[in-house]
Amino acid sequence: MAGDREKPLSVTEAVQVAKGQVSQIPTMVVMGEVSGFRGPNARSGHCYFEVKDATASMSTIAWRGIYRDFVETSGTELRDGLQIQMVGAFDVYQNTGKLSFVAKHMTVAGEGLLRQQVAELARKLEREGLMDSSRKRRIPAFCTRVCVVTSLSGSVIEDVKRTLRRRNPLVEIDAVGCAVQGKHAPATIIRALSVAAASRPDAILLVRGGGSFEDLMCFNDEALARAVASCPVPVVTGIGHEPDTSICDMVADRRCSTPTAAAESVAPAMNEIETLINQRGVRLGNAMATMIQADAVNVEALGDRATRSMESRLSRLSLYVDSLATRRCLTDPMATLEDRERTLDLTEERLHAAIPKSLARSRERVEDGAQRLSVAGKGLLRLYQTSVARYAATLDALSPLKVLGRGYALARDVKGHVLANASQVEVGDSISVLLGEGELGATVTRTSGAAS
Repeated sequence: MAGDREKPLSVTEAVQVAKGQVSQIPTMVVMGEVSGFRGPNARSGHCYFEVKDATASMSTIAWRGIYRDFVETSGTELRDGLQIQMVGAFDVYQNTGKLSFVAKHMTVAGEGLLRQQVAELARKLEREGLMDSSRKRRIPAFCTRVCVVTSLSGSVIEDVKRTLRRRNPLVEIDAVGCAVQGKHAPATIIRALSVAAASRPDAILLVRGGGSFEDLMCFNDEALARAVASCPVPVVTGIGHEPDTSICDMVADRRCSTPTAAAESVAPAMNEIETLINQRGVRLGNAMATMIQADAVNVEALGDRATRSMESRLSRLSLYVDSLATRRCLTDPMATLEDRERTLDLTEERLHAAIPKSLARSRERVEDGAQRLSVAGKGLLRLYQTSVARYAATLDALSPLKVLGRGYALARDVKGHVLANASQVEVGDSISVLLGEGELGATVTRTSGAAS
């Protein structure tokens, strides 16, 4: 028996004994600070780290699935310094005999728990669309009146007023006081937003100075976030400092890093306004100049088109008049009568040629035919005689002799050319003067009014 008790155990047996004893330790809840975090492992996805407090430390393992659940529920990843709360049990790793705490469930403790709750609320509101940029309203570029919602006892309200007066003294400032810290703060901020919105400013500034995460927790309230999102007036937030981001910042129409930045965002500086006005004046002038230039080009083009159109029409009318002037009835009025006269002569000749032939037949038929021809000739000539008389009257009215009968005279040179201009003769030339009755011979003694 003594020999059996002194028989040594193998390492495997010793580790198994320890593993069996450790497995008897019940599941426990442990809270501590993460230290020496390593993971997730690139191949397995498991995480290895230490959890410590002021006097002790223990090796901890979080398998891949456990760590994934922690990240999804907490919205954060394990890191050194993070306070966590774990549910799990101790175990001995047989290959090394190392004692480790195997976490079966992990949550963030302390401030980390608050951040986890805030992250869960943020995801909830995001799913509802309260953080969508399409829902957020445009802040006027030039706010003429703003309402500040903040504590009236702190320095923030004075900083905001001073910033607004410095950048643009034309901006009217209203202020509605509220608590900005503590469990009752969300309710007072909601009331202040309602009062501010009732005055219908261009924008509401919801601002607070810096503080710890717990100090700013009132701006992570769900009811307040919904009030900011549903406010009928655009809301600009300036809560805390640059790194601080609350749920109110996420749902506001504009988020600024500080209260001063929020004030600057709604009150452009006077020199900026002057510069913008000058730039727009230049743009307006350029636009007007471009429009005037374009209109001038259009007017010039229309003028050219009108000129070409008138020239084309006048050219067509001129050609038409010229074509009328070349018509035979105007260039030679006697031609028509002469043509008719020739026609009558031809007809007469034909008649005279036909008579002898008829006489060769029987005299009776000749006489009868002569009588018929005489009657027919008279009827035929009557029509032409009427036309000849009408044309003769017309020619008589147009005849120069008719004009001479009214006291005018027609002068001709020795070659018989009608003189229309005194420049056609010289002093000493002989000319003839045709009167209404008779003709005179004359010698030119002087000329005047001659056209060159």
